[in-house]
Amino acid sequence: MADLDGRTALVTGASQGIGRRIARTLADCGARVALAARAEENLRETAGPIPDDRALVVGCDVTEEDSVAGAVEATVEEFGGLDILVNNAGVAGPTAPVEEVTVEAFDRTMAVNARGVLLATKHAAPHLRASDAGRVVNIASISGKRPLPDRTPYAASKMAVIGLTRTLAFELGEDDVTVNAVCPGATEGPRIESVIDRQAERRGVDYERAKREVFTDDTALGTLVEATDTADLVAYLAGDAGRHVTAQDINVDAGSTWY
Repeated sequence: MADLDGRTALVTGASQGIGRRIARTLADCGARVALAARAEENLRETAGPIPDDRALVVGCDVTEEDSVAGAVEATVEEFGGLDILVNNAGVAGPTAPVEEVTVEAFDRTMAVNARGVLLATKHAAPHLRASDAGRVVNIASISGKRPLPDRTPYAASKMAVIGLTRTLAFELGEDDVTVNAVCPGATEGPRIESVIDRQAERRGVDYERAKREVFTDDTALGTLVEATDTADLVAYLAGDAGRHVTAQDINVDAGSTWY
């Protein structure tokens, strides 16, 4: 387990799922953690197991620049600095053929999944540059690398995250800040269940068949992954062991993508 004692992390989208697991894992590694999302009640649930003096709940809409700037400012004021930024906030976007995708749905998906990464990194950057161990970990997806029919906005947004990661790694690298993307495969939990439900409806098959056809049949391990798999990799990248890993997009997907 990474040793993050004395370091401060800000995790967006920390109210549930992968974000909740990441926040708790970083706290287990000793970090002080600011938990950011729109659903503050759910954030308080995320913060439950974390000691009070090492958790901060911050309401934040990653699509709104003032809200993001406020979350970063609150984190720095509470903990005295910022060392680790985890850009996890995201939405699944529509499941529909391109002919049925609305501009509003596309823009919303891009705003949360891509603009949110840009805004959080923009406002965190001065503090990360000042840190002795600045880290940015962006949660992308294997959908940003391989086709996923009927998920055009989501795939485009996650490919954008990978592009942002590579560019920001070189921009921030001059101050020894690493920037990486973690690309989870289909991850057990409510979000993927809703995606599978929609795929089952579109295909006219039951849930288990849709799950196999869309997600598990073409993985080496034949399974979904768990949130803890992604969280453990984030902790590694955030710690000293990951100090020379940057500009990478690393898959956690049970073996379905090879680049």
